[in-house]
Amino acid sequence: MHSINNRREFIRNLSLAGTSVLLAPGISAAAGFFSGSPNNKVVLAIMGTHSRGMFLAKTFAKLPNVEIAYICDPDAKVLENSVAEIEKITGKRPQGIPDIRKLLEKKDFDGLAIAAPDHWHAPAAIMALQAGKHVYVEKPCSHNPREGELLVEASARYKFKVQMGSQRRTFSNVKEMISKLHSGVIGRVYFARGWYVNNRKSIGKGTIIPVPSHLDFNLWQGPAPRMDYRSNLVHYNWHWFWNWGTGEALNNGTHELDVIRWGLGVDFPTQVVSAGGRYAFQDDWETPDTQTITYNFPNNTACTWEGRSCNNYNSEGSGRGVVFYGEKGTIVYPGSNSYKIFDAGNKLVSEVKDNTPYDANNTVSPTELLDGLHMQNFAEAIRGNEQINAPITEGHKSTLLPQLGNIAYRVGRVLKCDPSNGHIIDDKEAMKLWSREYEKGWAPKI
Repeated sequence: MHSINNRREFIRNLSLAGTSVLLAPGISAAAGFFSGSPNNKVVLAIMGTHSRGMFLAKTFAKLPNVEIAYICDPDAKVLENSVAEIEKITGKRPQGIPDIRKLLEKKDFDGLAIAAPDHWHAPAAIMALQAGKHVYVEKPCSHNPREGELLVEASARYKFKVQMGSQRRTFSNVKEMISKLHSGVIGRVYFARGWYVNNRKSIGKGTIIPVPSHLDFNLWQGPAPRMDYRSNLVHYNWHWFWNWGTGEALNNGTHELDVIRWGLGVDFPTQVVSAGGRYAFQDDWETPDTQTITYNFPNNTACTWEGRSCNNYNSEGSGRGVVFYGEKGTIVYPGSNSYKIFDAGNKLVSEVKDNTPYDANNTVSPTELLDGLHMQNFAEAIRGNEQINAPITEGHKSTLLPQLGNIAYRVGRVLKCDPSNGHIIDDKEAMKLWSREYEKGWAPKI
């Protein structure tokens, strides 16, 4: 097991004045650094810094020998505040650039971290790869399945690293749990159940109003077909509109489904069905606030994921998590960095605890301290010291699962899928949702 306590203390203390951590010397510019990068420094830009992106910027800024050189956001107030926050932490003022296209003309940085709205994730990542940058992209890695395929293709073509924000791939005890699962600690695992709950309030009935003077709404929409600015859209409620967001299934379910897919040892499903709706309130929210998705896989396994956005009654004592069911027992993983193993008689035989603070309903970072280790992995991978823990090849597969769930929900029937690539079989209406329409001139190309 990794010495996670030491690494956690390391993350906590990064912001202390005078911190000096020596990293492996001698990594050349061939690993993706721009030529002026001294002393193995990793220089990053952050795109989309209102909420999660601000957390990314601050956390990356506290890592040893990592510099935040640029902040990119189409909201002038967010941009100004983010630049000031990073300057406060580091003593060095990053440059603020509203337009990602202008940012990617810059040669003097190594990687782009993307936390803009979902409709921007894959297009911005592809643009960054084409500009010669490594990419850290928050989940979901794409707004629709075709974008995920394009991002995988772009990563292979341009040969730069892409890390998706599936932080649990870096959590030491989760990796240990999956290893035990695969070694047969509960026998053959044939079913898994994941869940996420919250107590989100109504977003009401918005009105079409003038765009605030500090927001470039055309740039904010970017690849998405243009729609009017609404009073209940920016900065968070876009998650619940299909034009920009992907609903709770991708906003949070991607995490549980990634752990499930990892544990079951599966890639693509053979069958997907989903049920749910917008039940809690009558408002503008378009995606389901309550949803179940069920998957069958070709290795004779299955799983379900349940999302309850507006009722936060816990399951297994946690607001999110995964249970693996095997022939000889059960593993309960409550969403952070701890787990329990039960035998076939439901007797607790092993418990691995981690006391890192954890808040399942924290919309910015429920596992804040642990998340920093995932970002550290990205920086070390750029240096050539580590392998990416959540490469885009895996990120796409885990993003595709909830995307298929949403497609099944929207067409209202069972999807049959090709287990070699996840493509929907014999359903033209469903396959129309495999991709999307783009604003003219914004369609991603590789």
